Amino acid sequence: MNVLILKLGATGDVVRTTPLLHHISGEITWVTAASNTVLLEGLQRNRRVFSWEERGQVSDKHYDLTINLEDTLDVADFLKTVKCGEVFGAYGDSNGSLQYTENARHWFDLSLISFYGREQADRLKFLNRRSYQEMIFDGLGLQFRGEEYLLPGPIETELAGDVAIATEAGHVWPMKKWAYYSNLKRELEEIGLTVNVLPKRSSLLEHLADVQNHRCLVSGDSLPMHLALGTATRCVTIFTCTSPWEIYDYGIQTKIVSPLLEQFFYKRGYDERATTAISVDQVVESVMAQLEATGPGAGRAAVR
Repeated sequence: MNVLILKLGATGDVVRTTPLLHHISGEITWVTAASNTVLLEGLQRNRRVFSWEERGQVSDKHYDLTINLEDTLDVADFLKTVKCGEVFGAYGDSNGSLQYTENARHWFDLSLISFYGREQADRLKFLNRRSYQEMIFDGLGLQFRGEEYLLPGPIETELAGDVAIATEAGHVWPMKKWAYYSNLKRELEEIGLTVNVLPKRSSLLEHLADVQNHRCLVSGDSLPMHLALGTATRCVTIFTCTSPWEIYDYGIQTKIVSPLLEQFFYKRGYDERATTAISVDQVVESVMAQLEATGPGAGRAAVR
């Protein structure tokens, strides 16, 4: 069976799509953003990886199944040029509009191209209690049983300690950035813990090492969170404006959900109240519980 996967970004979304590879047999071709290829090329189960700029190279064969998890017209237009049988996900109709297949509606009904419109889609997203994996697996006729992320080996770094903090949120979701990371670092260091703020790295594989070199990660809903979940690194995740229910916790994640989540749910602007609704004490307590669960010196789990 030849399968084509179109999942370009964001990087965390690419990582959380890799559990599908546990179930897809045959030859797999994955088109992704150029920056993400390093996370897929090293996977034994992934046969071919092309960047979006190299997408023309996938036209060398017919695909029995194409899984398109992007909701943009340029990807849908590209899909029209691909020789394929069954399509799962988004596609472009004859009028140039974005549609999605019936079996993919569990996910796309909650998306920007939802048949219900943006406002109702966000409402459905807030009410949803199924993880991303559960929705995608179910649409493909599979049952999600906690299949793990697949990640390549890291490029080792010297950064290590008890707690890693990922403070960045990106320009799209400024309210993801919790206001008190510096306060948290100071309080944890006063307890005697080694705490590092994750730096920017030239390679995602160095970033991967930075995360797994710690006993616990504190972050928002972000790529480092997914890297922690994929390396069995315990994490405390702060949810200020995005869905905590779409994230499968693999038994190692503590979710701290803002009491104002519904008010700021999937809002892309900025309001200070969204970033200050969760106290430092609550996060410290959760971090200490996670560290206690790891035991002294635990961490550095092997990447699968």
